Amino acid sequence: MADTNYDVIVLGSGPGGYVAAIRCAQLGLKTAIVERELLGGICLNWGCIPTKALLRSAEILHYAQHAEDYGLKIAGKIEADLEAVVKRSRGVAKQLNQGVTHLMKKNKIVVHMGEGTLTGPTSLTVKGEKGEEKLTAKHVIVATGARARDLPFAPADGERVWTYRHAMTPKEMPKKLLVIGSGAIGIEFASFYNDMGCDVTVVEMLDRVVPVEDKDVSAFLEKSLTKQGMTIMTGAGVEDLKVTDNGVRAKIKDSKGKVSETEFSHCITAIGIVPNTENVGLEKLVEMDRGFIQIDDYGRTKSKGLWAIGDCTPGPWLAHKASHEGVTTAEAIAKELGNKEVHPHPLDRANIPGCTYCHPQIASVGLTEAKAKEAGYEVKAGTFPFIGNGKAIALGEAEGFVKTVFDAKTGELLGAHMVGAEVTEMIQGFVVGKTLETTEAELMQTVFPHPTISESMHESVLASYGRALHI
Repeated sequence: MADTNYDVIVLGSGPGGYVAAIRCAQLGLKTAIVERELLGGICLNWGCIPTKALLRSAEILHYAQHAEDYGLKIAGKIEADLEAVVKRSRGVAKQLNQGVTHLMKKNKIVVHMGEGTLTGPTSLTVKGEKGEEKLTAKHVIVATGARARDLPFAPADGERVWTYRHAMTPKEMPKKLLVIGSGAIGIEFASFYNDMGCDVTVVEMLDRVVPVEDKDVSAFLEKSLTKQGMTIMTGAGVEDLKVTDNGVRAKIKDSKGKVSETEFSHCITAIGIVPNTENVGLEKLVEMDRGFIQIDDYGRTKSKGLWAIGDCTPGPWLAHKASHEGVTTAEAIAKELGNKEVHPHPLDRANIPGCTYCHPQIASVGLTEAKAKEAGYEVKAGTFPFIGNGKAIALGEAEGFVKTVFDAKTGELLGAHMVGAEVTEMIQGFVVGKTLETTEAELMQTVFPHPTISESMHESVLASYGRALHI
């Protein structure tokens, strides 16, 4: 009989849960993890990572189709083999799942596969392959994540109406696709299927696409996606969706209030998430707001010994935010258990970057220009276009810009917003700067390597102060 008493049990093994378990183990705590499906959770198996594999295939296809722009000739017709593209994506997911399995073994974390239900703040039962197990711990971390929100009048059926999960392993290539919602998930799938040759329409309820981004980024992206052949409808809503024999029939109300009916072969709903907090035994143990577990800055719930992290807690609902919370909570638990060497730091939400891997990419951190002004700052903002950057031109990727927002009084970097090639890899420079509480002076004094697209980051800082050199 395996031991069932631990220092810490983590419920859920996504990027929040498995990282929390590893940090607990590093701190010498006897740790177990409970997972009902696949180690690595949604992110590794059905989310962040396999979607990037799909988008990479679409990107290579895009370059192959535009080979002549680079002075290259490719003989014969270039076409996508959807089955092979999906197979590659699933292979990437499998490799990472095995990687997490290895990390659990390496860190001597006991894995209990099965459905976990809390019976108290620090006890739970697991129903799995071994029947029912009763586990206890000094502390429990809930990291149960979230799932896609369904349209009330058209729940996903996996045939015609898809969530991201169905869109990742399609049985057939959609001919005419409706994407409802233009947040990161909606836009990434719209970008993928458009590059794969599908006719794509995006419907967004708010007045612009990627509405959490700076309005200049939204405007640039909408123009770019339209140029790529997508139909973008903002300030619009899907009022009804009926599954037919050959697809779906959607009633769409446009921004002027006109309702029209259009036929599509498939529909992806990307209208937000629902936390996985039902049927876990949480009702009497925690406070919830719309299903999200309420926590303090270190992950504590109202029940002693019970903690929560990641997508089942308030947003932003991002994998890297969950991982960071996992480390914070693990260290806070170790401190409570008497470790004097750890000094947990709460998460600073102003320094969490966001990335969207459409074509062109989007990345941002901190306040948009509008939000900075709303917060009462007098701002200095500057933009530098990629067309003024030598490396971007050499790459044939001169579409895009970097925008920075500063406090005019103190020079504090308040936010950075980018759209264009490789910006998801570059944003971290500004994130490090914000974490170190940088001002424009340090950024101006920083030497950026040439030739790189990152030089446009430097130029955008200079532009905020009327000192840009290459525009």
